[in-house]
Amino acid sequence: MQKLPIGIQTFENIREEDYLYIDKTKEALELINDYKYIFLSRPRRFGKSLFLDTLQNIFEGNKKLFEGLYIYDKLDWSVKYPVIKISWGGDFKTLESTQKVAKKILKDNQKRLQINCDIDEDASSCFASLIQECYEKYNQKVVVLIDEYDKPILDNLDNIDRAKENRDFLRGFYIQLKENDRYLKFAFLTGISKFSKASIFSGLNNLVDISLMPKYGNICGYTHENIKNEFYEYSKDFDLEKVKQWYNGYYFLKDRIYNPFDILRLFDSGVFKNYWWESGQAYSLIEMLKQKDYYIPELENLVVSDDLLNSFEIEDLKLEVLLYQAGYLTIDRVEYYEEYELYNYRLRVPNKEVQISLNNLIIEYLTKKYINPLEKLTILEILKYGKLEEFKNNLISLFASIPYNNYVKNEIGEFEGYYASVIYAYLASLGLKIIAEDTTNRGRVDMTLFIYDKIYIIEFKVGSGKALKQIKEKAYHQKYLNEGKDIYLVGIEFDREAKNISSFEWEKI
Repeated sequence: MQKLPIGIQTFENIREEDYLYIDKTKEALELINDYKYIFLSRPRRFGKSLFLDTLQNIFEGNKKLFEGLYIYDKLDWSVKYPVIKISWGGDFKTLESTQKVAKKILKDNQKRLQINCDIDEDASSCFASLIQECYEKYNQKVVVLIDEYDKPILDNLDNIDRAKENRDFLRGFYIQLKENDRYLKFAFLTGISKFSKASIFSGLNNLVDISLMPKYGNICGYTHENIKNEFYEYSKDFDLEKVKQWYNGYYFLKDRIYNPFDILRLFDSGVFKNYWWESGQAYSLIEMLKQKDYYIPELENLVVSDDLLNSFEIEDLKLEVLLYQAGYLTIDRVEYYEEYELYNYRLRVPNKEVQISLNNLIIEYLTKKYINPLEKLTILEILKYGKLEEFKNNLISLFASIPYNNYVKNEIGEFEGYYASVIYAYLASLGLKIIAEDTTNRGRVDMTLFIYDKIYIIEFKVGSGKALKQIKEKAYHQKYLNEGKDIYLVGIEFDREAKNISSFEWEKI
């Protein structure tokens, strides 16, 4: 069960008629029956907390709430369990403040469960005491639900030493699950990142990660069928294809799904905006971009291994892992090589909201320039009507506006990838459909851009290379000849000294 408020911002104002029900109790029952320790990783605001609330009400025996849902007649509701609920929230900027938050959470649980134990103990000991006292008071094994287990770490990715301090504290805190195993019925932990078991869950060898189990791929979030059916009264007046382009696309090996936060805000306001992006922060994405000259178009076509996808280590943060686990990239498809028993995961930006927001962030980082809405409207009009000379002038102006100190003490201006990254992020921030490293039967073209009835085939070079000549010789455009659209071949070359476009040639097919 997930109660989903539409247009309601505070719990006190929620009325029964404002609820919709998306039944997640089949998955909940399977998990309860099949496992004891479970971990689920999902991006923020994806419904993890709602699912934990569902589990809490199941274990506390609140049968009335589940009337009409899958689990209603499949559980012995007379058996109730004490539930310790840990939701990390607060100030984690020092180890002392993190410990203080932990004690406050435990104290709140003591009050709710009517347990008295020594709050003056350190947080880990207090957690152990709470588990044991619950078991003795209720004569029943204990359920532990932990929401955002990694928040004290992620909130400090801008300060690695502080993040490591909090990680070490959490390791000592969570080890109490192992030490008190005999008192526990069930434990469910959620988070954004997935740290190695050795890093956080030392010794908890039976922790089952369901994050990429296909049968639990829809455990959080909404499917398009949910939007059309359960949300019909709210979605009937929307262009559902537009809704899908903006907010659908997350994939955890079952169906393509929506982030709930976006959908609820969309149905409340009726306006397409980047709600999810604006509700959080881009973690230390920019700091990581500064550490290495990433080729930005490649972020739309990354291939990573199973090991990399499931790792997150403070001492060795990787941009692709951060982008995936934070929800800026999602799985596009899985590639399995049977001969080698090897899985690879091809990643992509999930939807239009993330594409626009992420590339806005990147273009401002690369150029130190804010691209105002009127400028975006201008470039869209230029591309819509095929005004290539104006397109050239717009790009020359863009590069001319980049501060000189962007190039100082580095060789960034020497690399084709930098110029391609700037143009890619610039155009992607407009919400246009772009294929980077577009594969043809004759090779790969740097970029293919689609807008209305036009397709732009674009090749980049630094120095004296013949970009347009290469497009024509390789006939990169042939794959699109049957599209019935105007095709423009565009060769763009850059000068290392001038740090700008030296040649801009184009032809219309």
